[in-house]
Amino acid sequence: MLVASYYSNSDFRIEKRPKPSIGEGECLVKIHASGICGSDLMEWYRREKVPLVLGHEVAGEISKVGSGVDGLSPGDRVVVTHHVPCLQCRHCQKGNETVCETMRTTNFDPGGFSQYVRMPEINTKLGVCSIPEHISYEEASFAEPLGCVVRGQRRAGVKANDVVVIVGTGISGILHVVLSKANGARAVVGVDILPQRLKWAEQFGVDRATADMNSLPDLLQSEFGQKADIIILTTGNPDAVLKSFHAVTDGGTILLFAPGEPGDTIPIDITDVFFRRDVTVTSTYAASPSDLKQAIELIGESKVPVRQMITHRLALTEIQDGFNLVRQGTDSLKVIVEPNEE
Repeated sequence: MLVASYYSNSDFRIEKRPKPSIGEGECLVKIHASGICGSDLMEWYRREKVPLVLGHEVAGEISKVGSGVDGLSPGDRVVVTHHVPCLQCRHCQKGNETVCETMRTTNFDPGGFSQYVRMPEINTKLGVCSIPEHISYEEASFAEPLGCVVRGQRRAGVKANDVVVIVGTGISGILHVVLSKANGARAVVGVDILPQRLKWAEQFGVDRATADMNSLPDLLQSEFGQKADIIILTTGNPDAVLKSFHAVTDGGTILLFAPGEPGDTIPIDITDVFFRRDVTVTSTYAASPSDLKQAIELIGESKVPVRQMITHRLALTEIQDGFNLVRQGTDSLKVIVEPNEE
């Protein structure tokens, strides 16, 4: 089979490897669609681990199943997830599955930017979701990123009549825009410094798009009569994070949806922000199995029109072009790699 080995954002190497062998309780999945995630470009996060086969936003079909696997058969159309929680520990029992120690140790073999992946036993048991017949593989590959958005908005408490600001309108931001609307937000404002991304924000339903974080508090007051109930940052830029505190209403919530660089800090007046203004700051990471199932339901019900968000479909051998597009950030919204297509 072919795999795309990652050495750096500008150095992918297409290699031939044997298909992984599966054991008891495991399955082999033929990958039909694998999305490029912004987190795939975080070189600082994996610099010491290369070479790697990345890719975690995947959909495909069961190719083989090992002995002892129930409920799965060759040909089944599935979404599979690389990280799965144990669902038994104290974190999982409290709904904090994404800090489960087991979740941080599970993974694909080798990764979604390959033609086949082996699903370890725990992933096979807890990390496989069926794809309804009316959902395509490329649409289903959005389950993981949308699941992360579902979890994030639940953590932030997005609800009917909220004024929501999305800072950063790449693909994660656009998913947040659409889901905020689906969750009943009264108004959604998109913020980005790139004009093309603001056009996408307008295409997918923001009530206002702006590139100016400095004037955001005044814009919110003049157009919606209040500051933001919820601000969702899909960027970890410290300046954007800091300016969000000026644009959130008293009693509002700021969701840190994306990490910054290691060591990034911001100065905060603890007494003013947390005691006088009662601002909540929360964060989110990854998605649980239940988040993925909810994401598939949202896609299936057309509440999140993910097909319209795909700007590029590339073969595995073209993956470097895909990463270049995502790095550039202006010509692509979502790039899907199709490892088994020519």
